[in-house]
Amino acid sequence: MYPEKHIDVCDNLKKQMKDLVIMTMQSIRKKLNANERQFCFELFGYDFIIDETFKVWLIEINTNPCLEESSKLLKTILPRMIGKSI
Repeated sequence: MYPEKHIDVCDNLKKQMKDLVIMTMQSIRKKLNANERQFCFELFGYDFIIDETFKVWLIEINTNPCLEESSKLLKTILPRMIGKSI
């Protein structure tokens, strides 16, 4: 939290990120599952940057994001995300 700037990460930055994800998904929604396959999913990796005014910018979206467990947090999150047993 940055009280001197009246910025709360969850309320301000997370909302901006969610809005960008929603906007990009809406722009390709008809192409996401064109063959209407059941029980399938695709992972997307979103890269953001936050500028000095706390505006969130979308840098890129990866259709094949790295799933390397390079930190303690990722070692916890990634197996749960892809359904692997811990």
